[in-house]
Amino acid sequence: MMVDKSEKIVWLARLGYAVRGVVYILVGYLALSATSEKVRDGTSDALNYIRSIPGGTAILYVSALGLVGYAIYKLIAALYDTENLGGEAKGLVQRAAYVASAIVYTALSWTAIQLATGAKSEAGDRNQELAAKVLAFDLGPIALGLAGLALIGGAAFQAKSAYDASFMRHIASDAPSATCWIGRAGLAARALVFLLMGWSLLRSGWFSSTQEMRSLGQALLDLREMGALYTVVAAGLLLFGVFSLITARYRIIADPEAHLRSGPRLHAA
Repeated sequence: MMVDKSEKIVWLARLGYAVRGVVYILVGYLALSATSEKVRDGTSDALNYIRSIPGGTAILYVSALGLVGYAIYKLIAALYDTENLGGEAKGLVQRAAYVASAIVYTALSWTAIQLATGAKSEAGDRNQELAAKVLAFDLGPIALGLAGLALIGGAAFQAKSAYDASFMRHIASDAPSATCWIGRAGLAARALVFLLMGWSLLRSGWFSSTQEMRSLGQALLDLREMGALYTVVAAGLLLFGVFSLITARYRIIADPEAHLRSGPRLHAA
């Protein structure tokens, strides 16, 4: 039974990487070819675009499954340390970023379901409404600040991976030869956007204001005045989508069975 569960987790992870790829390709495409209003939120706008194409509703349901599968995979990786990141400070920061990623993709999965059932997409406004609810609690500003630090930590990890190509350790040797440079370009662009998003959350917590908060699309649009940099980052996000599709096929995913048996690992082995 455990083997069956492990296989399902791996299958969901690969589907999740594929859906993430489609979403980021659309984000990059919309940013490069559309008006600013079409990339106001980013990932949710990509899902909204999917709804407009023939068969979009069915694709959204599959996308929701893939996104929640990716979230489950990231949560398991964080709690059970399936990638052997360890319990030292560096590993814990990356695992915390995995938890933040799981939350983000769970929310995105819910957005896909809402769009599939006919709801209108106002994700950018919902993000600010959610932030306002968090700020209403006594520890709300601290919670937003910690979320911002997690995103900044994730940005630093992605920037390092883009620099040293360490992500290739998780890619099978028979992957396309261009995988390395595609991954480096995509991770570098995503690191910059995550840095801007994380900084906006820190400022939201510090000033107790939702006006500081930036979604992926809004963080990208903040670069629009920089001309060439905006184009490079948008193209980089598109390449990150391509890299995610390659990852869906060629990522080496360790069988989580042994980790699930041993229970959560929150300290160094």
